[in-house]
Amino acid sequence: MAWFRRAQGRIRPQEGIENEIAFHIAELAQDYIAKGMTPEEARRRAQLEFGGYEQVKQQTREVHVSAIAESIGFNVKAALRFARKSPSFSAAVILTLALGIGANSAVFSAIDAVILRPLPYPNGDQLVVVYQHDFRSRDANHFVAPQRLEDWNRLNSTFNGISGYYTDDLSELSGPLPEKVTEALVAPRFLQVLGVAPALGRDFTPEEERFKGPDAVLISDRFWQRRFHGDPAALGKRLHVGSFYYTIVGVMPRGFQYPNRDVDLWAVSAPDAPYAQRRDETWFTVIGRLKPGIQRKQAQADLTTVQVQLGRQYAKPDNELSIETVPMKQTVIGDIGNSLWLLYGSVSLLLLIACSNIAALLLARTAEREHEISIRFSLGASRPVIVTQLLCEVFGLTLLGALAGLAVAAGASRGFHLLANTLPRADEITLNWQIALYSLAAAVATTLLCGLVPAMRGTRHGLAQALAQASRTQVSTRSRLQWTLVGVQVALAVTLLIGSGLLLRSLQELSRVSPGFDPSHVLTLQVSGSWGETADMKGVVQRVDRTLDGLRSLPGVVDAATSDQMPGASRPYPIEYKIDGHENVDRRILANSRSISAGYFDVLRIPVIAGRPCKQASTTNDLLVNRSFANLYFGGASPVGHQLTEAEATAYSIQGQIRGVVADAREQSLNTLATPTVYFCYSAPDPFPNYLIRTQGDPAQMADAVRRRIHELEPGRSVYAMTPLTDHLAEASLENRLRTMLLTLFAATAVSLACIGLYGTLSYLGRLRQREVGVRLALGAMRNQIVARFVLRGLSVAAIGCAAGLVLGLGLSRYLKGMLYGVTTLDPVTYSGVVGLILAVAALASLIPSLRASRIEPVRVLREE
Repeated sequence: MAWFRRAQGRIRPQEGIENEIAFHIAELAQDYIAKGMTPEEARRRAQLEFGGYEQVKQQTREVHVSAIAESIGFNVKAALRFARKSPSFSAAVILTLALGIGANSAVFSAIDAVILRPLPYPNGDQLVVVYQHDFRSRDANHFVAPQRLEDWNRLNSTFNGISGYYTDDLSELSGPLPEKVTEALVAPRFLQVLGVAPALGRDFTPEEERFKGPDAVLISDRFWQRRFHGDPAALGKRLHVGSFYYTIVGVMPRGFQYPNRDVDLWAVSAPDAPYAQRRDETWFTVIGRLKPGIQRKQAQADLTTVQVQLGRQYAKPDNELSIETVPMKQTVIGDIGNSLWLLYGSVSLLLLIACSNIAALLLARTAEREHEISIRFSLGASRPVIVTQLLCEVFGLTLLGALAGLAVAAGASRGFHLLANTLPRADEITLNWQIALYSLAAAVATTLLCGLVPAMRGTRHGLAQALAQASRTQVSTRSRLQWTLVGVQVALAVTLLIGSGLLLRSLQELSRVSPGFDPSHVLTLQVSGSWGETADMKGVVQRVDRTLDGLRSLPGVVDAATSDQMPGASRPYPIEYKIDGHENVDRRILANSRSISAGYFDVLRIPVIAGRPCKQASTTNDLLVNRSFANLYFGGASPVGHQLTEAEATAYSIQGQIRGVVADAREQSLNTLATPTVYFCYSAPDPFPNYLIRTQGDPAQMADAVRRRIHELEPGRSVYAMTPLTDHLAEASLENRLRTMLLTLFAATAVSLACIGLYGTLSYLGRLRQREVGVRLALGAMRNQIVARFVLRGLSVAAIGCAAGLVLGLGLSRYLKGMLYGVTTLDPVTYSGVVGLILAVAALASLIPSLRASRIEPVRVLREE
């Protein structure tokens, strides 16, 4: 912009100062030459008379710096005077920006911590998770056998190291009472792969990483503080965990939470143990660190080649496996990124609405100051100086708004910490200098968006025109830009309303869905166990059955059962099956599998529609299928009596006879339709199954009695994760509800700002057109005609904004497609409801200033003229 370049020219750069000094010396030298001196003598005398070159330059700089400082001070004082002169206007701007910038900064802080910031490990982008897949998709198990992990580490050429882990929930028995702890069993090189060292003590030694080596354990900082109060003497002390005794050799750094935030202990799972030699026994989740300069696809190709070699050496199961590498950050974040980006886009739209609203207010404010601006022009002020002052006034308000917004963002970040159980890396969300810098940048951008157009528009007219427009007889015709800003606000508000409306409709439809089971009066819990117990599965089954019998005998307990996964909040686990005597070569038989105990269907009140449920004997090979399985694979015929086996027979394959058919239940989630499911009658699918207890009354009131009974039966075990099933289901849908709630809050705020903008613009227009309204009334116009004229003007702008907002809403709805349930992206109820709401609110916002404008007394207005 020309005026900006001219403003820059007012501050002389270093070269300009030197040229000016040289000019003055040359002028003095010419005077001496005119008096008869030689050029050399004249230049020497001129330099002596002018003074020291560097001293003059410094004096000149001080003069310019002083002028700049004086200009800055003047603008700061003008900004403070502007804020004090209109406190209500200033407060409205500051609060609006505090909301807009604060919400924007809060969501950006979450995106920065969860998505943008690298994992808290050295060169975290080099970390990947390695999965194995049965390329025939017969098993959804992605875990890796210890021997295969060691082969990958030994034969690859693209990784610095490969390791793995799995977790156990155990009881720590060295205290006065059993305490539940989560233990991560790790393969060798675990900490080296992550690039982390203990904050106190040391890592595992090679001897400790071998079978029957010294039993060593690393503890988390949280466990160290809780059990040992941060005493360094904890090193060397013994812990009794399950059936093992460990010596503490190190304390991990504060904040280290891998593989999850609940891990208290890290111990070694030795790959040379006898039970770790089978290649079809899988339990490790594998992580690897790429060598510098190696891309993930190169590493995947390298491991694929290694796996092909292993397939030739070990026909089964290695020749049936493929390799997939995924960035570790992607596995940590999961699907939460889509929700965060949606919220960030929403708060950005909200900030744009706030900027449009403030720009409209500033246009009106600047128009009222045109007389003041014209006087400043007449006194010699230049346009750049006046524009700079107006921008400084706006920047002062936006800076205060940004500071208040940081307080809003701080409160929101604490709210994110409350979501630590569902939001990954929530504990890393903090306000730091990057967020403060982001808020400052938002304030500068807001200043330009809000203040530049009003400042340029308010100073573009000549002195005579400005003085003429200051007259009360002048009717302003410059409201088109303000109406455009109002239309922009309405369009963006409609966009947010469509998004929130679709999500609300989706939640509404979801609330009407029957899960196929009754979660009320059901208490859930787990009892600590260890995978090491699986060496004696008969003993594990007896323990679980004994616990179930003890729970069923409690007064107030209707029935109790176990399940390997939580109903309504479980992961899919499809397996390919074969049905003896019912061969169908045209269709693969895929179904999710669940292991349950007797009483499961009674606890959840899932009807058995054919055959019988599981018997009390947990070790039978009985199984049941749901209605979807029977309809899809038997076409209406009864599946009862048929033998079902896994398509790929192994020593651990599950097989059995179908004894019954049950009604469909939404086992995975409430927004996922029931899929073909096989229920295996087995009470102990793992050492720590989910216990489901149906009570006669409030399940929370039974918690103490249940805990005491389990302690009587298993005094060396701890009870954890005790909560009603309804709470589990609510937590599973927390992300959907939170996303909908926040987007609805943003949409409601956007509608409020748009209505304020419409109200303010009509009020300003009414003040400017007082003479016109007075003349119309004096000539016989009815007051209701004046009201209708103003209201129609507001509604016409709102209608145009609605049309633009509908177009933008279509784009947003496509992004929301995967988040909706039971609602299409073109839901007519949502779109018509949004338009109707906006037009109704716009009519109300237009009515009050319209009524005020119609109450003008024509005689008073004409006399003032």
